[in-house]
Amino acid sequence: MKISVIGTGYVGLVTGTCLAETGNEVLCIDIDKDKVKQMQEGIVPIYEPQLDVLFERNIKANRLWFSTSLEEGLNHGEIIFLALPTPEDEDGSADLSYVLGAAKEIGKLIKDYKVIVDKSTVPVGTSDKVKETIAKETNVAFDVVSNPEFLREGFAVEDFLKPERIVIGSSSERATQLMEKLYKPFVRSGNPIIIMDEKSAELTKYAANSFLATKITFMNEIANFCEKVGADVDMVRIGMGTDSRIGKRFLFPGIGYGGSCFPKDVKALHKSGKDHNYHFNILNSVIKVNDVQKKVLIPRIASYFNQNLKDKTFAVWGLAFKPETDDIREAPALYIIEELLKLGATINVFDPEALPNVKRKFGQQLNYASNMYEATKNADALIICTEWSIFRTPDFNKLKSNLNQPVIFDGRNLYDIKDVKAEGFYYNSIGRQAVG
Repeated sequence: MKISVIGTGYVGLVTGTCLAETGNEVLCIDIDKDKVKQMQEGIVPIYEPQLDVLFERNIKANRLWFSTSLEEGLNHGEIIFLALPTPEDEDGSADLSYVLGAAKEIGKLIKDYKVIVDKSTVPVGTSDKVKETIAKETNVAFDVVSNPEFLREGFAVEDFLKPERIVIGSSSERATQLMEKLYKPFVRSGNPIIIMDEKSAELTKYAANSFLATKITFMNEIANFCEKVGADVDMVRIGMGTDSRIGKRFLFPGIGYGGSCFPKDVKALHKSGKDHNYHFNILNSVIKVNDVQKKVLIPRIASYFNQNLKDKTFAVWGLAFKPETDDIREAPALYIIEELLKLGATINVFDPEALPNVKRKFGQQLNYASNMYEATKNADALIICTEWSIFRTPDFNKLKSNLNQPVIFDGRNLYDIKDVKAEGFYYNSIGRQAVG
């Protein structure tokens, strides 16, 4: 099949590349000329495990191309994916200007029947708005389908190629058949393609992300309470997770959720509720708790150093909002860094992938280390913000030698308390008693 993907951000590039991997002819469109040139030269503009291999393979096989021309994209594809940004607006709603702007141009350029697919995460009713926007510009037949993505950063290629489910929101039998044909190679193991109306499909994505964010936030509240009463959140987590109704996943406490999806989607659903005279009390609490949780380590650090951080240096391990990505959007590490800078601290940072993005944001305010141990040299404490695998089994002797004093503030509970105590460290983590 011939597919066009409008927008080559995280979702668009993964979508286009993975669709090409199953033999489709995919043209990806972006208005950023430099980015398109980069991709035409075989350079992947984002970090995502396995994406580079598929990207290179499908370019060589002449199944994946890139262009800045929307008209070229409309002429090429029988299915047109809109994978455009929907950033958070000032009032918390999703900004649909990119999506609706593209829809208007599609209306001007469309020449024959197309299926227009909303792949971006969009509020309920967006498919109707896209349909109305296109219809104002043309009399050519078309259909609009809602097809939300459920891609985890760090596992996006695997999630696309082996999806747990595919959700298609469509009231058109013609469009539905084309979408089922497109996705059939991805569900050979029997996972479902779920057909529903457009509004239900749009809400499904928001509901799923908001529920997961709520689960994380609830566990962070339990962790905070554990510290008050002397309980161990790891034991509580294990006890809860063995209940099949609850499950083991998303029960790990930490310094809050971040990224491009959870923060934005929770706020957008909360705002959408207000727009329809419905108040999501749970989501309101989730937003507030998560905002506080991102900075939960700051008062502990300040207390340990007697409220004086001006002459202190801190090593920060992990800057991306989660492992296996270079995405720093809403990353808790950034909030911690900003607070420490306000308090006059010097900060050495390291992350396996996110350093370039952080450098663009903070410039020369930070010291950028080439490896995890370099960041700890002459630092007064180590702060762990992202649970990259390479941080899980450090050389504690080297750490103790590099640090001015053996102090670790762990926002991701990477280590066993007894082990770190035996190594001679002061260790402060989430939902567990501080030791040392």
